[in-house]
Amino acid sequence: MILALIVSFIWSIFVGLKETKLRAKDEVFGDPERTKGGWYWAICGVSALLLLWFHYSWGTARAVFPNAANELCQIAKIDESMASISAALPIGSRYLKSTTLVVRNGQQVDKLAANMPAGIFSAREEAELDIVLGDMGALMATLSNPEYIDPKAITKLADVERALGDLAYILREGPNGATPSAAALAQPKWGTSEVEIPMLPMTPRGVLFDKISAQVIPITDQFLSIRNISPEAKQLIASTKATIAKLQKPDPSITLDEAGEKTRKAYIKSVDRIFKRLDDGVIFPSASMQGMHEAVADIYDAVGDAKGGLGLIESIFFPGQGIVKSRTQCTEQGPGRWLPKPTDIIATFSQLANPNLETGGGFKGTTLLWWKWLSIADVVAFLIPDGLVDVLPGSYGTHGTAGEFKPNYKDKLLAVAQGDVYIGSIPMLDGHIWDSLFRVIVALTLGILLGVPLGIYMGVSRFFKSFFDPLIELYRPVPPLAWAPLILTIFGIQDDGKIFLLFMVAFAIMVISARTGASGTQLSKIRASHSLGATNQQIMRHVILPNAMPEILTGIRIAVGVCWGTLVAAEMLAGTTGLGFIENVARTVADYELIWVTIILLGMLGLLFDMIMRWVISKTIPWRGKG
Repeated sequence: MILALIVSFIWSIFVGLKETKLRAKDEVFGDPERTKGGWYWAICGVSALLLLWFHYSWGTARAVFPNAANELCQIAKIDESMASISAALPIGSRYLKSTTLVVRNGQQVDKLAANMPAGIFSAREEAELDIVLGDMGALMATLSNPEYIDPKAITKLADVERALGDLAYILREGPNGATPSAAALAQPKWGTSEVEIPMLPMTPRGVLFDKISAQVIPITDQFLSIRNISPEAKQLIASTKATIAKLQKPDPSITLDEAGEKTRKAYIKSVDRIFKRLDDGVIFPSASMQGMHEAVADIYDAVGDAKGGLGLIESIFFPGQGIVKSRTQCTEQGPGRWLPKPTDIIATFSQLANPNLETGGGFKGTTLLWWKWLSIADVVAFLIPDGLVDVLPGSYGTHGTAGEFKPNYKDKLLAVAQGDVYIGSIPMLDGHIWDSLFRVIVALTLGILLGVPLGIYMGVSRFFKSFFDPLIELYRPVPPLAWAPLILTIFGIQDDGKIFLLFMVAFAIMVISARTGASGTQLSKIRASHSLGATNQQIMRHVILPNAMPEILTGIRIAVGVCWGTLVAAEMLAGTTGLGFIENVARTVADYELIWVTIILLGMLGLLFDMIMRWVISKTIPWRGKG
């Protein structure tokens, strides 16, 4: 598919340039005929769009480099194993973790010192608190001073640096004959199962990365166990801890009410919480982390060297964040996360389009687009209101003394009006697509049938213009979705509520379009018609209506688009069928393939409507643009 798209793209450009050169002297700029044809440029645009889609969805990477994702997954394992070490260094962030802790805790200590509550502590306790806050500042200074770093911490940091250096050496040595296991090779390929990317290494290079990631884990654990607690720091920690423990017992000389007790406990708790962030010895002098920073940078450089051509593949064919290892799986990030591959879209659409619900076709027990036998009685019941039978003379039948019931003519007519009489069945379209199309077509038809005549008369009659204009302009500016909760509450979640909402949208647009077209008729044409003896009906039919047709047909095109967008929103708010319903369910479960299938279907159906309207316009008002 990708190769065919590339050939089509290049070929269409060649043909397009050739045709442009041949027609350069036959057509002038601005001529509407100049825009007709150009099918080769359409092929060029579609090919370019699909090639971009394949590229940014990682579809090209999966097609041409099927093992690349698995190898990048093994590198992501290294990133995950190194995460705790990297988090302590200015690699994933701008500052050392120790620097961040010193700044944050220092600001909080200063804030506590400035906001010490008055009248809560005795003079002795206030003095002790001042000492505690000062000692915490001194503790941070001690932990940050290279002269007071724990010698054991220096030794352990050096051990971690050497271990990382050994792993960097192994990476630069290469796979050295490493082979993937049989279980790894038996894994489903990338994108062919529920597991997004196979986890076990499937190439020698992947085996190397997987081995390194496993060896990094104990090194990371060793790094996390390192504490910078020198004798000077240990002395400050012991004295501060003892003072805080003493302050947790209230001074008997101070009597506090319930609110005071609560304020005192909260303040002591805040002091203790900050102290516990310092007594674990995770703050190191910035200079002591320089060797660790160089060791981590060296191992990532070694990973880059071991990538070889994979690095170029990743930079070109994996746009975005790349692949991330999280817990027990590797996942695609960037556009590969939310932009499914075209082939995945086709597979999802094929499943939805399968009319056999028993084999997993359709969606939520309804086909995407199929047919069914529709009872004619249901159609009759939809068209004939029950109240029409109620107004007929006579009363409905009653049961007799023997418990029997013999329906009279009103009972039989009511059965017809309610669809309780079998009249036969006819084939009818069915499914989510048809439900959406049916709602739009019915609402649009009603909007045209009622809106166009009213708009025409508003364009020629002072009464119609003045009477209906405030009513139309009152609700027209209100967004359709603002009406949706009210209308759906009144009518429920069935089709009538959605159709009425879409009718309101189409009706206002058609009224405005028809009124604008009718009122824009040139007065000279109307005067000429009167002078030739034309009646008002003839002027309306042969002058005003043809003049308004371009505006009316343009209004229909606009109404189709607005109704289509409103329908999806209405189906998402309240619906059990339709394309909007499918997308709403897909959104709740983050099914991106299904979301994109509905988006593409909506776009294709919208394009189909627009193409039909273009054909209608070309046949109905062929003079447009040629006057």
